[in-house]
Amino acid sequence: MQEEDLIAYEKIVTKIDPRGNLLRFWHMSGGVSAQVTAIEMTTSENQRRKLIVRRHGEVDRKRDPHIANNEYQLLRLLSAQGIALAEPYFVDDSGEIFTDPYIVMAFVDGETDFNPQQVNDYMEQLATGLASIHNTRCSREEVAFLYCHQSAITDKLNTPSVILDESLDEGIIRDTLKSVWPLPKTNKESILHGDFWPGNILWRNGQLVAVIDWEDAAWGDPLSDVGNARLEVLWTFGEEAMTAFTETYARMMPAIDMKQLPYWDLCAALRPASQLSNWGLDEETETKMRERHRWFVQEARTRSL
Repeated sequence: MQEEDLIAYEKIVTKIDPRGNLLRFWHMSGGVSAQVTAIEMTTSENQRRKLIVRRHGEVDRKRDPHIANNEYQLLRLLSAQGIALAEPYFVDDSGEIFTDPYIVMAFVDGETDFNPQQVNDYMEQLATGLASIHNTRCSREEVAFLYCHQSAITDKLNTPSVILDESLDEGIIRDTLKSVWPLPKTNKESILHGDFWPGNILWRNGQLVAVIDWEDAAWGDPLSDVGNARLEVLWTFGEEAMTAFTETYARMMPAIDMKQLPYWDLCAALRPASQLSNWGLDEETETKMRERHRWFVQEARTRSL
């Protein structure tokens, strides 16, 4: 297998630079939805370059058979507008090297940070990063390959769970959302990251350097990303940090109508239903997340009244 991988990544280097040479490759840990491999090469100008080869998992490929090409097109659009991300190099869906498509992008020198020294500054940058994504200038036609997020929520609400996860108030969440769904469109729709949380943000020297993992990108109300980020920030950093993140985003996006945020919070809260126990969390962490999730749902329902 190692020999096959070596040959495959040597071929990828040749695609990047016909006179380039592969120095080494190593598989990155932590990926759930994709296989991620870093490669280091020398170019024909004898320069060293690090790149990432990303191969989407079977679940994502079944959901979108063209996910690699679509992600490549999206990253090119976002990169051209200055969004902090790993710059895409090329995509290959020919099956020539790997049977499944892959995308090659720049290696970003950064790491996730779940224990920042300055939490308020961290939240400021986090909100700024999300606002920049939502401010991307593009039409729906330019990203027609992105699925409609509100339609996906509609499908989920219309598909009853076999067993409701009442430990995470799934029944209450569904009933509350069904009573108002579909939500009237009060905001200009935009590109959504789809899974904006601290685990998908890379930092270097206290600065946000890249937003990664765009396989869940969608089109819809920006508040859907905000709701998801709020829950994730609450889980990781607590209520005060969540409030700081939200207030900063609202200040940076004055045109956004925040009135429907409680419902998008509930959409975010619905995501872990029947899933949380399978995330491999230690008992203390899972208990804390359940307690904060319960508060999050109660608070959202109170604000929605």
